[in-house]
Amino acid sequence: MNVILMGYRCTGKTTTGRRLAERMGRPFYDTDELIERQARRAIFRIVAERGWQAFREAEAAVIRDLAGTDRSIIALGGGAVLDARNVEILKRNGFFVWLDAAAETIAGRMEKDAAGGAERPSLSGKSGPEETRAVMAEREPLYRSLADLVVDTTRIEADGAVEAVLAGLRERTRAGEALKEKEK
Repeated sequence: MNVILMGYRCTGKTTTGRRLAERMGRPFYDTDELIERQARRAIFRIVAERGWQAFREAEAAVIRDLAGTDRSIIALGGGAVLDARNVEILKRNGFFVWLDAAAETIAGRMEKDAAGGAERPSLSGKSGPEETRAVMAEREPLYRSLADLVVDTTRIEADGAVEAVLAGLRERTRAGEALKEKEK
């Protein structure tokens, strides 16, 4: 089974995913990084030159490829779960972890990323904090409905998120084993 990390921008999906993969001895894939590598350009350039639809099509193609993997850690772009086809193929062999954080924390992380040179395309045309709150409010019900585990990264660093994911996976494994024993 794959561990699928989902959530809004700057909730720690990539950093947590890399560290989780290292701890579990599994391969790590970041859909945004794969798209950029295949397109040979940054996401903000793809969106500026070809639009969000072209980006979402590239994202769906990458996800179709990754859905065939097993025992991988996959970090999704924040909007990847908006496409029900992406969710359907990943759910077949995936444990969905929603990395969540407070809007203020996310806005601060985005400002820090921007200061470091990272460029993120606007999702709504609104200002950073306003956009963050609006898009998070829109996506939260979907993230919540898909999540097999929720980890709040507002006050924890990536290593804390890794520990929370590992604890959730252990709990799920114990519950599954107990259910199998009960069915015997």
